[in-house]
Amino acid sequence: MTKKKSISASKASLVLFLCQMISALDVPLDSKLLEELSQPPTITQQSPKDYIVDPRENIVIQCEAKGKPPPSFSWTRNGTHFDIDKDAQVTMKPNSGTLVINIMNGGKAEAYEGVYQCTARNERGAAISNNIVIRPSRSPLWTKEKLEPNQVREGDSLVLHCRPPVGLPPPIIFWMDNAFQRLPQSERVSQGLNGDLYFSNVQPEDTREDYICYARFNHTQTIQQKQPISVKVFSMDSLNDTIAANLSDTDVYGARPVTERQPVLLTPTGSTSTKVELRGNVLLLECIAAGLPTPVIRWIKEGGELPANRTFFENFKKTLKIIDVSEADSGNYKCIARNILGSAHHVISVTVKAAPYWITAPRNLVLSPGEDGTLICRANGNPKPSISWLANGVPIAIAPEDPSRKVDGDTIIFSHVQERSSAVYQCNASNEYGYLLANAFVNVLAEPPRILTPANKLYQVIADSPALLDCAYFGSPKPEIEWFKGVKGSILHGSEYIFHDNGTLEIPVAQKDSTGAYTCVARNKLGKIQNEVQLEIKDPTVIIKQPEYKVIQRYGQVSFECIIKHDSTLLPTVIWLKDNDELPDDERFLVGKDNLTIMNVTDKDDGTYTCIVNTTLDSVSASAVLTVVAAPPTPAIIYARPNPPFDLELTGQLERSVELSWIPGDENNSPITNFVIEYEDGLHEPGLWHYQTEVPGTQTTVQLKLSPYVNYSFRVIAVNEIGRSQPSEPSEQYLTKSANPDENPSNVQGIGSEPDNLVITWESLKGFQSNGPGLQYKVSWRQKDVDDEWTSVIVANVSKYIVSGTPTFVPYEIKVQALNDLGYAPEPSEVIGHSGEDLPMVAPGNVQVHVINSTLAKVHWDPVPLKTVRGHLQGYKVYYWKVQSLSRRSRRHVEKKILTFKGNKTFGMLPGLEPYSTYKLNVRVANGKGEGPASPDKVFRTPEGVPSSPSFLKITNPTLDSLTLEWGSPTHPNGVLTSYILKFQPINNTHELGPLVEIRIPANESSLILKNLNYSTRYKFYFNAQTSVGSGNQITEEAVTIMDEAGILHPAVGAGKVQPLYPRIRNVTTAAAETYANISWEYEGPDHANFYVEYGVAGSKEDWKKEIVNGSRSFFVLKGLTPGTAYKVRVGAEGLSGFRSSEDVFETGPAMASRQVDIATQGWFIGLMCAVALLILILLIVCFIRRNKGGKYPVKEKEDAHADPEIQPMKEDDGTFGEYRSLESDAEDHKPLKKGSRTPSDRTVKKEDSDDSLVDYGEGVNGQFNEDGSFIGQYSGKKEKEPAEGNESSEAPSPVNAMNSFV
Repeated sequence: MTKKKSISASKASLVLFLCQMISALDVPLDSKLLEELSQPPTITQQSPKDYIVDPRENIVIQCEAKGKPPPSFSWTRNGTHFDIDKDAQVTMKPNSGTLVINIMNGGKAEAYEGVYQCTARNERGAAISNNIVIRPSRSPLWTKEKLEPNQVREGDSLVLHCRPPVGLPPPIIFWMDNAFQRLPQSERVSQGLNGDLYFSNVQPEDTREDYICYARFNHTQTIQQKQPISVKVFSMDSLNDTIAANLSDTDVYGARPVTERQPVLLTPTGSTSTKVELRGNVLLLECIAAGLPTPVIRWIKEGGELPANRTFFENFKKTLKIIDVSEADSGNYKCIARNILGSAHHVISVTVKAAPYWITAPRNLVLSPGEDGTLICRANGNPKPSISWLANGVPIAIAPEDPSRKVDGDTIIFSHVQERSSAVYQCNASNEYGYLLANAFVNVLAEPPRILTPANKLYQVIADSPALLDCAYFGSPKPEIEWFKGVKGSILHGSEYIFHDNGTLEIPVAQKDSTGAYTCVARNKLGKIQNEVQLEIKDPTVIIKQPEYKVIQRYGQVSFECIIKHDSTLLPTVIWLKDNDELPDDERFLVGKDNLTIMNVTDKDDGTYTCIVNTTLDSVSASAVLTVVAAPPTPAIIYARPNPPFDLELTGQLERSVELSWIPGDENNSPITNFVIEYEDGLHEPGLWHYQTEVPGTQTTVQLKLSPYVNYSFRVIAVNEIGRSQPSEPSEQYLTKSANPDENPSNVQGIGSEPDNLVITWESLKGFQSNGPGLQYKVSWRQKDVDDEWTSVIVANVSKYIVSGTPTFVPYEIKVQALNDLGYAPEPSEVIGHSGEDLPMVAPGNVQVHVINSTLAKVHWDPVPLKTVRGHLQGYKVYYWKVQSLSRRSRRHVEKKILTFKGNKTFGMLPGLEPYSTYKLNVRVANGKGEGPASPDKVFRTPEGVPSSPSFLKITNPTLDSLTLEWGSPTHPNGVLTSYILKFQPINNTHELGPLVEIRIPANESSLILKNLNYSTRYKFYFNAQTSVGSGNQITEEAVTIMDEAGILHPAVGAGKVQPLYPRIRNVTTAAAETYANISWEYEGPDHANFYVEYGVAGSKEDWKKEIVNGSRSFFVLKGLTPGTAYKVRVGAEGLSGFRSSEDVFETGPAMASRQVDIATQGWFIGLMCAVALLILILLIVCFIRRNKGGKYPVKEKEDAHADPEIQPMKEDDGTFGEYRSLESDAEDHKPLKKGSRTPSDRTVKKEDSDDSLVDYGEGVNGQFNEDGSFIGQYSGKKEKEPAEGNESSEAPSPVNAMNSFV
């Protein structure tokens, strides 16, 4: 750690001395190089010469120095060695010379008064600090005195003496009353520089008993108070009444009335006095006069003028203040007090002396062995200071001799120095008013040449531009630099090259043949080194086809070209601008590679379009104007912008106005509506034109208002409906005279950026607002509500000033006044600002929580004292978080929530709490800087609430008369569960609800079997949980009990029940060929469903294609498909919202190229097919005839063979389920035959050879129910074997009929 600090110290101090060198040797600021060079010590930080310390705090005497190697430190006190090891109260900071004297642990500050000096030493020399005089501050109490009341006659003068105790430093005096209110001051009543309160004449309202003088000792932050002084003013009327009451009628007496008096000076006394002030200080001269009426004070300098820009009048012009005084300010200053009765004056003879000040301070000297150099120390003062030299802190007369050194008054001359000549020299310039001490080292270095520029560095330059090739070097003695082109080239010289002292080679005009390698060689007597760099010359970027001026009609299309030529190794970027701004965000603007196209042009597109081409090395641009005009009514009339005005003339030139006249140009068939006058300020902003004013198109002269100190030129632009003309030629220039600023900066603000500063900002005046040269600002501030004088500084033309060392967050009065070389702007208005904020100091106290309900709580707290906020109070923040849920053991990540209550509120509501939980909270106060400390955590609990709904309700195991219910406990119990409430009711086929049954279930149960239900009935269930507070949200579900296994319901049981149908499409299968696919599916649901097939290319985002299926068939042929393509397909039912099957994917076969003749086009094949078709037709007719002669479907036999003895047939008209009957029983009805009623001639049905039996369409009662009670039995009919559509039934068998079919 110590090593790192010493390296850092070496770097910083070397930067300092390298910046101060005056010798020919130059050391580049290369970090690696700086770490290797030795350097004598340099004092970088020290305490002030006159150091007044607070006796209550530790004394810190600063002494910081840097050097290589790091220096060691020692101290003297009162001229003798100060052994800090023998004083337990004194310590020295590590790696530093700073002393810390421990006063807070029993030490006495008075015991350490004295003169201290620090010495920093290493092997190269020793640097010393100034003599630091340590004195503890003093704030003595007022001496007790008996103050007699002051009884004064109205109109007389009065002086109230303050006579504050002598403190160190002197106190600040101000007068206040018992209520700590500042006593008003005016031209009549004011405080003098000595703290006394002067009344030029007293008035009855001056009577009071609490004139109190306060002395504020800033260093110890204490205020001492003098005893109150009483003043009683007797008016003439009251005095006459008193006298008359005590005299007889024969006595004649009367107090004289208030008489006016001519001025008499209260201070200073006499006609003349003297004043001595030091150069650079503030000169304060004071004159306070008595008189009635109140005299007015005026100041003059005999034989001269009061210095401009440095003279200020304070205390109602009773005090003359001249800042930064110099010897030229010496002389006689006269104050004149005058009223209507006469005048009085006093002459103050001012002599300006001067403590020593530098003319040429000695600067660090870096030499190489054998070189010569000088240290010069020149100072001035009044009287002239004496110069003395020290070497390494020892008077040079008794210092070790150095043959290379010769002292000649204020100069030390070094000849043929050697490395042992390195030392630190001190120059002391002193007179009776002070001294100056400067350290300057002589560092002798012997170093071989080094080149710091990276090897093979590549420089790229545009042709015909300057090329600068770096060769940063270092060496001692200073190396000589030579440049070569190429490795074996000759040395470069001649006018085509420029060789800079820092080693840089400049080629003023680089050409293509300048490309190549360049070698830099550095040599001195200790060695030689070289480095090679590369130079590439690039072709310039050129716009070979520039955009051209365009006139386009509204709603037309226009294009600007911008074709460029550039170096092939550079990547150009092209940017288009409109009126020097980005193009509008409008899709009508199309930017191409070489052009800009604007579609559907409108009037707002009128303007200047610029093409800018940028590369990493250069940039070019070209512009063109677009004029948008209305379509002409007839080809013969051409509308255009007006021609520019001409022949501009200025007349009637005055300081603040001038008259401008002009002749209009051709209006080009569109009347001129107005003229726009613009001006250029050739003094402040040459080349930039500003809007001045505009006049109607019928006016050709205008009176223009002008500002001082502006070099005006004017131009005029004509405007018609088409657009603006080109500007006219500029008028002649007119320079107005300078004047005081007319206005002050605006938007003055004072906001601290740190706790101990005040940042004053303002908006600077524009150039022409300065009204004259030398624009500056007088920044003034003082602490509000404190009896402080204004502190002012004059700053350059900037917009910010930072006041350091301010108290934290106190109000300040601020004003910023503009001034120039001719004087000040009017007195500015004051604004109130605040110094910087700091974090609040204390936390809110007495935090209380009132729980309102299970999700809402109210928190109260006591506000913190405003003085501890230390900033603008933003409000209070409540941090709260859940610690534990009392109804669950699991813990989760604690997430803190924050609620902010703005302003000085003392309570707030916490919504959204979780019931039956433990919470913690704390409260913090916030200001603009941040948050203060948190209050102690407060714990509170929320009561139980109603639970959330059960996490799930699942209904399983349906039977004829029972259902099994399973459920999950609520996700948020919000308390202790007491029970579950189950309600259910049946639903008939018209969705009407039956009677509601309610069951209460213990909280520890998670399932229930409901018995004695109606079979084949839909039920609706309502389920919720309960705590002691109440019931939570319910969850609903529906389920259906199943029917008898035989599928025939008793009329009395089945009547009025809902048919439990659950439509669905399943088992979608595909059989694909090259260009078509056969899609088939199975359907379960209500009869008379109309199907459709949707398909599309698999993986494509295109919309599905839809084909309607004719009738209620369960198959469809997709045609026109692309061979070798993967397709996706799904089947849906019309009228059933969102009801469709899952997707299936198939792929068509690849296209087969036929090598033989297509037989389908051969005549013999067509004839054969016709014969086969005829034969099939005959067979169908025969089958139809046989069928109508009495063929029967043996359903009855099947039913008898498999019948359940408990099931009775349902009536046909009961409105529920139909039954399958034999043809014999239907002989009377003559109903159409059901699908698949054909039987073989032996009237038996064999499962393995039946073409189309009911067994193929159903699975009896083997259907299943989902967990939610929905029916999931399969309806798996066989695929149709006969494609003829005309003979197919439009009805699909229902799931119920499938259940009632034979097994």
